[in-house]
Amino acid sequence: MNNTTRPGDPPPVPEKPGGTLGGRRAVAVWGIGVSVYFVAVIFRTSLGVAGLDAADRFHVNASALSTFSILQLLVYAGMQIPVGLLVDRLGTKKVLSIGAVLFTAGQLGFAFSPSYGTALASRALLGCGDAMTFISVLRLGTRWFPVRRGPLVAQLAGLVGMAGNLVSTLLLARLLHGIGWTPAFAGSALAGAVVLVLVLLFLKDHPEGHEPEPFPHRGAAYVRRQIAASWREPGTRLGLWVHFTTQFPAMVFLLLWGLPFLVEAQGLSRATAGGLLTLVVLSNMVVGLVYGQIVARHHAARLPLALGTVAATAVVWAATLLYPADRAPMWLLVVLCSVLGACGPASMIGFDFARPANPPERQGTASGITNMGGFVASMTTLFAIGVLLDATGGNYGVAFSAVFVLQALGVSQILRLRGRAARRERERLVASRVETVHVPA
Repeated sequence: MNNTTRPGDPPPVPEKPGGTLGGRRAVAVWGIGVSVYFVAVIFRTSLGVAGLDAADRFHVNASALSTFSILQLLVYAGMQIPVGLLVDRLGTKKVLSIGAVLFTAGQLGFAFSPSYGTALASRALLGCGDAMTFISVLRLGTRWFPVRRGPLVAQLAGLVGMAGNLVSTLLLARLLHGIGWTPAFAGSALAGAVVLVLVLLFLKDHPEGHEPEPFPHRGAAYVRRQIAASWREPGTRLGLWVHFTTQFPAMVFLLLWGLPFLVEAQGLSRATAGGLLTLVVLSNMVVGLVYGQIVARHHAARLPLALGTVAATAVVWAATLLYPADRAPMWLLVVLCSVLGACGPASMIGFDFARPANPPERQGTASGITNMGGFVASMTTLFAIGVLLDATGGNYGVAFSAVFVLQALGVSQILRLRGRAARRERERLVASRVETVHVPA
C-alpha cells in the first residue's frame, strides 16, 4: 500500500481484496449511471428554452412562470437528505431506477398538461425524480473509482450534466419550435425509458470484492443520527455553503431567466440568445475539466477556486447590469456567459469538502446536505427575480440584484466555517496516517 499523502488530501482508503478500483468496467458502469443524470438534466432545463412558450401556453405572468422552476427546485432541495439516506440504505441501482420512472412520468405529464395546475404537478414529479440522480451518481463514483480520483470523477459527472443542458438548449429548443409543445416534450420522455432499461439490466452498485460493510438500520433514531453526525462535521456545512454560493447564478440563468433577459432586456433574437446560453454550457464543460484536474492535484486550491469564481461572477454581473447604455455590448454578454460557465464546476468543489469529512456509510447523507445548498439559493433567487420583475414592470437590472444578496450571505458563511473545516480535515489526515502505519501488510 502507498502510505504517502499530501497535505489536505482526503484520508487514504485501504484497498479491499477484490483488487484495484477503476478500469474499463468501472467506466462502463459509471457511464450508465451518469446517463440517467444526463437525461434528468435535459428534462430539468427544458423549461429554460420554453419559458416564453410556457407563459403563452398557460397565460401566466413572470411570478407564475417562475413558480414552475421554484416548485421543481423546492421538491429537489427537499428531497436531498431523504435521497441521501435512501442511497446509503438501498444502494444506487434502486434509487436511480425510481428516479428514472418519476422524472420520465413528469416530463410526459408536462407534455400533455392542459392547464397551469397540472403542469405544476408534472414539474414537481419531475423534480422528485431528478433529485434522486446526482447523489446516486456521486455514490457510484466513490464505489467504482479510487478516492484520489474523486474530484475529477465528480467534475466529469457535472460535465455530463451540462452536456444534457446543451442538448436541451440546442435540440429541444429546435424541436419545440419545429414540431410543437406536445410532440417535443413527449418525444424527449422516451430517453427516460431508455436509461431506465439500461439501469435495470446492466448497472451494479459496486465491483466484486468491494461490497460495503453492512450496518444496521434502526428506524427514525438512526436517521436522525446520520443527519446529525453529517451536519456536525464542519466540512459538510462548508460544502453546503460553497455549493449555495457558487451554483445559483448560472442555474437561474439557464433554468429560466437567461432567455427572457437576453431577449427582452438586451434586445437579442432568440437564436442569438440561444447561442449565448450554449456558451454558458460549453464554458462549464471546459472549466469543469480544468477545475477537476486542479483540485485532484492540489487539494488546497479548493477554496481559492470557489471564492475566485464568486468574485468573478459578481464583478461581471455588476458590469452588465450597471452598463451606462440601455443595452450591454455583445462582448460583455459573451464575457458574462463565459464566467457563468464556471459556476457549475465551482459548486462541485462543495462535495470535495464534504466527502473527506464523512465515512463511507454517510457519503449519501453528506452529499444530500451539500447538494441542497445551490438549489435552495436558486429557488430563492428565481422567486425574487419573478417578484421584482412584476413589481418594477420588467426592470431586469433591479430584479437580478438579488444575485448579490445571496452571494454576500454565502461568502460570509464560507469565511466563518473555513478555519474549523481545515482543522478538522488535518486531524482526520493525521489519524488516518496513524491507522495506515498500523495496518498489517
